[in-house]
Amino acid sequence: MEGIQKVDLTKIKPYGDTLNDGMVQMSFTLPIPYGDEASEAAKQLVSKMGFENPAVVFSKDLGVGYTYFIMYGKCTHTVDYTSIQVPKADIEFMQREEVEEYIKENIKRDVVIVGACTGTDAHTVGIDAIMNMKGFDGNYGLKRYKGIEAINMGSQVPNEELIARAIEVKADAILVSQVVTQKNIHISNLTQLVEMVEAEGLRDKLILVCGGPRISYELAQELGYDAGFGTGSYANHVATFVVNQIVERNLI
Repeated sequence: MEGIQKVDLTKIKPYGDTLNDGMVQMSFTLPIPYGDEASEAAKQLVSKMGFENPAVVFSKDLGVGYTYFIMYGKCTHTVDYTSIQVPKADIEFMQREEVEEYIKENIKRDVVIVGACTGTDAHTVGIDAIMNMKGFDGNYGLKRYKGIEAINMGSQVPNEELIARAIEVKADAILVSQVVTQKNIHISNLTQLVEMVEAEGLRDKLILVCGGPRISYELAQELGYDAGFGTGSYANHVATFVVNQIVERNLI
């Protein structure tokens, strides 16, 4: 269409009012009292981040010497979108009915998946969305799949209990959900589980999958998992990966 600027994918930068203006909105809190000096400190900080023309568009006194800011600034950097390669599961995801048929034709037995939010994590929304019958956003959970026995152990489950249950039910896969990530507690918890599975001599016999808002496929593999699923993942994604792995690794 006439009048529309063509995007240079080798030099991508933020878009605000016009293409490539670099305009960014950001928010943060500084541990300093509300006032003109605080606003100037915020602007200087944003400048040091590499933004031009920093401006305070909103500030609020949070009390006890803290101030909250909403800032505008123009980004001066670009990225080459054409050079980006993100590791991900290289498979074509099946829908629920296709997964059920795949199990029936290729595995010929129930697939057992045990899942939990481990450690101190009490947030079950992620694991429930993947495993419970209702699922999420119109996508049914694993418990509704014919040919899959999905065992949701809930929240705050110690790693040793999750592994013990997996051994008890002869699970094909362990699914770990981590939502609480302050101070990277999810990294140590996920790493510990892999080490415990390896110590039990079960790593080659179990498919390990983790998921959560800050989990990526790349991070999961770095931690020793077979796959990781972040925001926007559904039960059919996990199910497709698990059943494919069972066949590929001859865990039938």
